[in-house]
This record gives sequence, structure tokens and C-alpha cells, in this order.
Amino acid sequence: TKSAQFTVGKLDAGMALLLTEDYQLIEFPSVLLPHGVVLGSVVNIDVGRDRDTERRQRSDFRELQEHILETFGARRPQAPVIRVGHTTQTWAVIEWEPLELAAAELRSLHLYRDGQRMMQPMPATAELADRARAVKTTGLDVGQTYEFKIEMRTSAGTFFSNTVSLTTHALDNLTGVRVCFGDCDSQEESDGLKDSLRRVGASWTDSVSLGVTHFVARYKTGVGYEAALRYNVPVVTPDWVLACEANGKLQPAIKFHLE
Repeated sequence: TKSAQFTVGKLDAGMALLLTEDYQLIEFPSVLLPHGVVLGSVVNIDVGRDRDTERRQRSDFRELQEHILETFGARRPQAPVIRVGHTTQTWAVIEWEPLELAAAELRSLHLYRDGQRMMQPMPATAELADRARAVKTTGLDVGQTYEFKIEMRTSAGTFFSNTVSLTTHALDNLTGVRVCFGDCDSQEESDGLKDSLRRVGASWTDSVSLGVTHFVARYKTGVGYEAALRYNVPVVTPDWVLACEANGKLQPAIKFHLE
């Protein structure tokens, strides 16, 4: 510790001008001076080095640097991993694994088809993307092959997913048809329709989802019907199923639309 003596030469706006014995001036915060100090007061100031505090602060700073490195530097966002979820004659579902963003922020997601960026609505946030984990792309041609990939823009850069290839089904390939049933006349009618779907290679499910192609019902009632409207799934009568089996190929839904 080193001690020095000063004479207060001026007090102004929170600062004091202190004069040393050899007439050198230094500025000193007046709030640190003893109470009652005025112009001309003589003060003694002791200055010492706190090595324990220095070591503690250096240790805290190193820990902070290591934490920053581990949080922001050791892990980087990973490219999205996608796969083909469901394919029909005119649309397909592209699915992705949970996004690995590390500490980065998701800026946007974009779907590419055959190298061209599509105007396809995509989840706007990482939370929505991990909740949806799939997108339905429509407007595809029958019996055509397409390649898809996803671009992920983040605060840490841009990442492209793997590329997946799919071929839309021909009209006589009904394996992509997935039906959800609504209110029919009887359980016997529903069971007969399921037998027809099984014979043509189609499938059915108990609830409406992104992969459902048609909602079959005789009445505009029920939770399933409301869900079909939200998902923009065609609502058709049971005659559509019978027509598909009789003709051996996919029939236009508009002809069997539930009035």
C-alpha cells in the first residue's frame, strides 16, 4: 500500500482537483472523498493492489470465456435431414427431422423443387418447424419424378438439406390413397368401403392429417369433417370409393363432392 497527501484545489460537478506537494494536479471523484471536505482541505489517499480480487476476476473471466465457447463456438447448426413422407398422383409430403440450430436463430425455411425455390408456405419459427416437421407440396404432375431439398437460413449461416427424389403415382396406382371416414349410413357400409379400399391397395386412417387424401362421408357433421375442411381435404361420398374400384384408377373428386 502506498500513501500520498493532497490538497483539495477545486470541487466541481462531482470531480475534485487535488494538488500534490510538488504541485501536480490529478482529477479524483469527489464522492470518494471524506464527508465535509472543502476547498483547501488536506486528504491522505492510500493506494494498494488487491491481488486476491485480481485472481478471482481472472478466474471468473476464464470461466465466462469457456462458457461462451461451449455455448456458441463448439456447436454449430446442422443441415436439415429430410425424407419423403407420402406420395400421391398430384402431391407429396416432405418430412424433416427436428432442426439442430445449436445457439443460432432460425431466420427462414425454403423448399426447393428441381433446383428452383418454391413459393411454398413454411414454418416461420423453430418452434413451429419442430411442431410441424412436414410440408405438403401440391401441383405435381401424374407419373413424374421430382427432387426436393430444404434451405435453412439461420443467424449462423445458410444450410441445405439432403436431396430426396420421388415419383408421383400413375392414375391406376391407388396405393397413395389414404381415406378418413366420416358419418356414413351404417357400420356395414363403412366396412364394405374399407374392403373396397383394401382390394385396390389403398388405406384408411381414423383421423385427418397431412397425409389424408380424401374424406368419405354422407353427412357434413362431426369433428373429422371440420378437420377435413381445415386441411383442405376433398370431401366425397362413398360412391367415389366404389367408382375407383370399378374403374381401377383414381377418379376425380369433384364428381363425387358431398353436396
